[in-house]
Amino acid sequence: MAVVLVDAGGTNIGSVRYALQRLGVDAALTADAAAIRAADKVILPGVGAAGPGMARLRESGLVDLLRSLTQPVLGVCLGMQLLCAHSEEGDTACLGLIDAPVRRFAERPGLRVPHMGWNGLSVRREHPLLAGLAEGEQAYFVHSYAVPAGEWTLAAAEYGGPFSAVVACGNFHGMQFHPERSAAVGAKLLKNFLEL
Repeated sequence: MAVVLVDAGGTNIGSVRYALQRLGVDAALTADAAAIRAADKVILPGVGAAGPGMARLRESGLVDLLRSLTQPVLGVCLGMQLLCAHSEEGDTACLGLIDAPVRRFAERPGLRVPHMGWNGLSVRREHPLLAGLAEGEQAYFVHSYAVPAGEWTLAAAEYGGPFSAVVACGNFHGMQFHPERSAAVGAKLLKNFLEL
C-alpha cells in the first residue's frame, strides 16, 4: 500500500511518519503531484496557521490536485482545518472539501486558548474510521481554532461547547487531535484510516 504525507510545511510530519512506521507503513513525504495522485492513501498533516498552510499548498500547485483526489484522504490538526471551507484564522479560504467553517475558541474564565491536552471523544455517527473506539476514549489536542459540530462530525469533544474531533465527507476525513501523540487511541484510528 502506497501512503504519502503531503509536504505542506507542517512541523508534526516526523512524528506522524514515525506513528505510521509503528503500524508497518513507510509513508513518503512529498509535494510531487504524480506521487500524490498515485497513492492509495493521502495524509495532509499540519501544525501552524491556516494562511501560510494554504499559501504553501498554492505555491506547490497542490490545491486543485487535492480537491480532485478520489482515494481516502486524512487531514490531521491544521490539515483537517484546511479541508474545510473557510478559517477565521487570517480570514483564509481553505480547500472547501468539507462544507464547514473553522472558528477561534472564545476565551472566557476557566477556558484557556489554545486548547491543550487530553480530551474525551464522543461518537456522533458510526463510521469505519471509528471502528473499535469506545465512548469517552481520550485523544491529545493542541489548537486555538476548531470546526463546530455539524453533519460532517463523526466524533466530537467538549471545550466550552462541542466541536468536531473527527470529521468525514465522502473520501475526505479529518482528525483535529494529534493521533501520533494520542497513544493507543491514535494508533487505532490511524490503522482504521489505513484500512479504509
